[in-house]
Amino acid sequence: MSLRHTRTIILDQGTPEEKRAEIRAYFHTSFSIDEQLYATLSNDSAFYVRSEPLRHPLIFYFGHTASFYINKLNVAKIIAQRIDPQLEAMFAIGVDEMSWDDLNEENYAWPRVADVKAYRDQVRALVDEVIERLPLSLPIDWQSPWWAIMMGIEHSRIHLETSSVIIRRLPLKCVRPLPLWEICPEAGAAPHNELLKVAGGKVSLGKGRDHPLYGWDNEYGQHRFRVEDFSASKYLVSNREFLAFVDADGYQTPAFWSEEGQGWLKYTQAAQPLFWVKGEDAYRLRTMTQEISMPWDWPVEVNQLEAKAFCNWKAQLTGLPIRLPTEDEWYLLRDRHQIPDQPYWERAPGNINLEHFASPCPVTHFAFGDFFDLIGNVWQWTETPISGFDGFEIHPWYDDFSTPTFDTQHNLIKGGSWISTGNEATRDSRYAFRRHFFQHAGLRYVASEQPVEEAEAMYETDAAVAQYCDAHFGPDKFGVANFPATLAGLCVEAMKNKPKGRALDLGCAVGRASFELAKHFDQVSAVDFSARFIRIAYQLQEKGVIRYQLPAEGEIVTYHAHRLNDFDLAATAKRIDFSQGDAHNLKPQFTAYDLVLAANLIDRLYDPARFLAEIHQRIHPGGLLVLASPYTWMEEFTKKTNWIGGVRRDGEAFTSLAGLKELLEGRFQMLGEPRDVPFVIRETARKFQHSISQLTIWQRL
Repeated sequence: MSLRHTRTIILDQGTPEEKRAEIRAYFHTSFSIDEQLYATLSNDSAFYVRSEPLRHPLIFYFGHTASFYINKLNVAKIIAQRIDPQLEAMFAIGVDEMSWDDLNEENYAWPRVADVKAYRDQVRALVDEVIERLPLSLPIDWQSPWWAIMMGIEHSRIHLETSSVIIRRLPLKCVRPLPLWEICPEAGAAPHNELLKVAGGKVSLGKGRDHPLYGWDNEYGQHRFRVEDFSASKYLVSNREFLAFVDADGYQTPAFWSEEGQGWLKYTQAAQPLFWVKGEDAYRLRTMTQEISMPWDWPVEVNQLEAKAFCNWKAQLTGLPIRLPTEDEWYLLRDRHQIPDQPYWERAPGNINLEHFASPCPVTHFAFGDFFDLIGNVWQWTETPISGFDGFEIHPWYDDFSTPTFDTQHNLIKGGSWISTGNEATRDSRYAFRRHFFQHAGLRYVASEQPVEEAEAMYETDAAVAQYCDAHFGPDKFGVANFPATLAGLCVEAMKNKPKGRALDLGCAVGRASFELAKHFDQVSAVDFSARFIRIAYQLQEKGVIRYQLPAEGEIVTYHAHRLNDFDLAATAKRIDFSQGDAHNLKPQFTAYDLVLAANLIDRLYDPARFLAEIHQRIHPGGLLVLASPYTWMEEFTKKTNWIGGVRRDGEAFTSLAGLKELLEGRFQMLGEPRDVPFVIRETARKFQHSISQLTIWQRL
């Protein structure tokens, strides 16, 4: 199978053994082309150059796409082992500028390239062995263990694209052209762009769970919309067409820019597109590994803020209601032309899926009826911030793929680029980036009188997250005091005259205990496995307000809002560092704590004994470990063989408290007696869960 001519897998056809062979080949070609991308780096030192300040150096991504397999196969309980826990913690999180990502270089001692390559080889062999032995039945759906394999493959395909953008920003001395990544040799005069009419109609989006292709969680559900008549530009905006905006002092005219765009301009001092290189006499273009004479008929590549400013300038120039297309308008235009979907086409109908060039090409090259580049060449920015469709559900193995972007700050890009492969090159894919981010993305503009709905800060609708928002910040229920606030108070009481320098809140959820501890400690690290929770906690820290909706009865919901000021927690909130992380496999910087709180955590760990055996390494001698748990052991979270209690041993009842004493003895001394701390979680207006957590306090010897 050619590295540059692969297709995502059809998951409901063929025999199991045929499908096993297909997936195995797809895995290996994906793994290989990922490595071939990094072969464009001219030397090992290039892996450590941080050319994009909002992302890690490339050594992180070189390890990340491999460690992702191990982390997800563990979460899916397909494997129980790790290859290198230290590398897997280092490479787990930090791929974007999400607010809780750890992009602080002081926290990383990056490994050698050779060591990461050796690690990748081990991962490749392990995943190959899993593919060889894992039972397979068709169809493969998102409950199948094979979904985790596909998740790893398609995830690596995403980073093939994002890493190529980072490579494009490296100094030229750090890169080298290779035959596999040969750019388009064609360039010429840019065409005159014009608006062509598009009749309105109904748009139907969202996949069913029986769809034959792999999909990310945001692709599922239902969305219906009626698009009014509009006009759309025949071509993508070329470098030449965008030059008119630059020459008209577009970057120096605040009226064309949103408030966010003006802030970005002030910060970056941008005066032309990022990949344009201004020489003494002419502009040149930076491709992934070369700097070439400006191909004026190639599509311009800009961020969403620039694309929007261009449209505002164009609207003023023409007197027409010009703007970017919405997601619905883009789909209407695409579907009107009956473009075959990848993997069903014989040859890519546009500059996509790496089937033509390893760069953009002229905007006149790929026709779709009267329009050009409806898919491929470069992504097309839209007006639409991403959100879930009706019926959206989070995939439990990757709960932070979509929901962190449902913040009104991430706009959808549509259509794919020359390097969009796999799921990215399918009709239903939905990817979004922050508006100031750069991808291989440009724009097509539309003229439409149909208003665009303004994005608003959303009330949190994720049921589990909303329950925790209410449990942490909502009113007390049935006279039961707020659970995380109570725990934080008990922690502070137990510390007495001990130093209160650093505290770690493990399993912090949406952060109430963290905020309470920050009133008494100099610094608090707050860690949760779920980005869904961390996102809320961080937004609360930044904006001081939390909004969520709760089910009342049936389809009736109620809306709630609380502020940190309501609880006297705002003044010390900045003492907290929120991070996404795995309690089993924390990064090295999570150490030297005076207090570690693990609230209702141990009975949700897949290996609680390992956690308890290692946690002393994170605590100063004399420091405290505070555990609280209702000991609700469930095989959904913890295999029965890993339960530390709640079992019969030699025919006798063996409690979780006995297990704690057995596992912590020698490193900790229990202070006082266990005590019960109740908590209540609201499900609906008339249904509540009342539970009792057992609190134990342990002093490190």
